[in-house]
Amino acid sequence: MSQRLELLQKQMPTFQYTIDGGILTKEERQFYEENGYIVVRQIFTPEEIKEWTLRFREYADGQLERKYGMQVVRDISLVKRGGGKQLGEEAITKIQDWQEDEVLFKFCQNPKVIQYLKSICGPDIKSVHTMFINKPPNMGKTSRHPIHQDQVYFPFGPAHRIVAGWAALEDTNRENGCLVIYPGTHKVGPVEHCYPDWKEGVNKAYWGVKDMPPESAPKIHLEMKAGDIVFFHPYLFHGSGENRTTNFRKSICCHFASSNCQYHDIKGTFHENLANDIIAYASKKFGHVNYLDIWRFKCRLVQGQADPLGL
Repeated sequence: MSQRLELLQKQMPTFQYTIDGGILTKEERQFYEENGYIVVRQIFTPEEIKEWTLRFREYADGQLERKYGMQVVRDISLVKRGGGKQLGEEAITKIQDWQEDEVLFKFCQNPKVIQYLKSICGPDIKSVHTMFINKPPNMGKTSRHPIHQDQVYFPFGPAHRIVAGWAALEDTNRENGCLVIYPGTHKVGPVEHCYPDWKEGVNKAYWGVKDMPPESAPKIHLEMKAGDIVFFHPYLFHGSGENRTTNFRKSICCHFASSNCQYHDIKGTFHENLANDIIAYASKKFGHVNYLDIWRFKCRLVQGQADPLGL
């Protein structure tokens, strides 16, 4: 091999977390490789935002019958005040597992989203966890989401073929509880999680990183405009703050994965404790459930081919 060819190969960037075939440029891929996230501005139209927001309100108000398995979540502070059955936009903080709702699933099937997913998941893509997140005003500190890694929930991998797509449906900033991210932490790999010791209480399954980065560690309060989306790696440390305004803060989110990802055994790992927490919660609603079956239920093909040996 000539010295010139060897030099060229050394100068070529190596990509671990992105692949060819999507819309990301070389510079954007390098940014994602280094930081674990990338923001795309103004990808959604006001009409799309309005359609998804209205759909959420229909479920929150009880106007629509929930699809089987769909979860409607209330903040622990509201439950403690006796509002465990309350409906409405002021009470419902999350609707998840809406993959069978054709209106909300337009977010996952959006061609503008898919072209970015191809750079991370590849051509065969499944949605694996769907959420509509609402931060009402006056929920207090329990509306925070502790710093965590999404991959701690997922019994499948590899992690570098999984990505979250989190879109702001209203402007998000530090005052209303925008995302907080620690750039580059996706390269740390999996770390142990536990419930944070918050005197105000913590919402069910809101686990956080046990050993937090030092105060000096770089972090970003990711302020976004309605219509922006951020894609981030499932090992990236992230969370969100309290909504201290008099307005709502809404977002829609889906975790996507290559349909070729494989389930793996979490028995004997720290993932198992979190899995048992989720199994206990799900069993109260649906009877005895298996953790892998929970995730199989959540999945839906977005594009390409389903792998019979994969998700």
